[in-house]
Amino acid sequence: MKLIGKTLWTSLLLVGIAVVQNGGSESEVLRLHIAEAAAKSAPASDYANHPAKDAISHGLQKGYLWKYPDGKFHPEQTVTQSQFVASLVAIRQVSEKESVPALPAGHWAKDIYERAQKAGILANVPVNPNKLLTKEEAALLVFNAWKPFRGEKNPNLSNTGALITWGWMKAAPSGQPKFREDLPVLRGDAAEILRYLWTDKWQLEQGAKYAEEFHRSLKIVNGNIVGKVPGGDGGFMITAMFVTKSNGRKGFLNNQNFSVPMGQVKYMTFFVTNKNNSSDAGAFQYTNFPSFDRIDKGQLFHTPRGENK
Repeated sequence: MKLIGKTLWTSLLLVGIAVVQNGGSESEVLRLHIAEAAAKSAPASDYANHPAKDAISHGLQKGYLWKYPDGKFHPEQTVTQSQFVASLVAIRQVSEKESVPALPAGHWAKDIYERAQKAGILANVPVNPNKLLTKEEAALLVFNAWKPFRGEKNPNLSNTGALITWGWMKAAPSGQPKFREDLPVLRGDAAEILRYLWTDKWQLEQGAKYAEEFHRSLKIVNGNIVGKVPGGDGGFMITAMFVTKSNGRKGFLNNQNFSVPMGQVKYMTFFVTNKNNSSDAGAFQYTNFPSFDRIDKGQLFHTPRGENK
């Protein structure tokens, strides 16, 4: 029941934002929620031939995107701050709140902004729910939202440049500077960015599950480090790599057992890699034996996507 309640809350909130921004009243939200649920399963209309069709459909199906009350998605409209923030909150599944003094009591966006504030999404962001977002403004919100998962961005790049380098935002059209921060982010563009975030969060959750399974398997038996690499579900390559004191390598893959003399090991790494796009779903390094203390090496925003520190 808790999951159903959260999904219903998210849908009501997102539809409510669309309603109020288009001149409707908050009392219309519940009625329009019913229409929105039907619209999610209706055939694509204004985005049927749009390049972001798959990303839009994914967002509508997962509940972090929504159509307007007219039943259309309007992929060529510039996304507003409140729309983008609401999607980030929905993907992060934020429930706790923190005060946002910039919005008065009773403001239609106050609830979502209080959740975003608690999650750190609004760090260094001037609160303006109706603001049409530029690439730089959207990228800042992304890095704020994803800091707990992927760490700090490359300090030598703008937010736009870092997100484009990471691969989650398109570069400017040909003939223009690649990292143009001032370009608008259309709703179709936002759908593609947000699908990357949803997918990354999902794969990180899978990676964390396999990392815990691996960690629990580790033991010291007769002076050997003993354990088993999880089998996974077929979508991930899971690797345990031992680096010896002579700088040799001993690697083990999905579902393999291992037994390696502890005295030979300099350190051990554990990786979960998405086979579809080679992105990291989890990375840990073990340096202390037999304690099995580990360091999370999955904080990768500072490096290009797919590379390890």
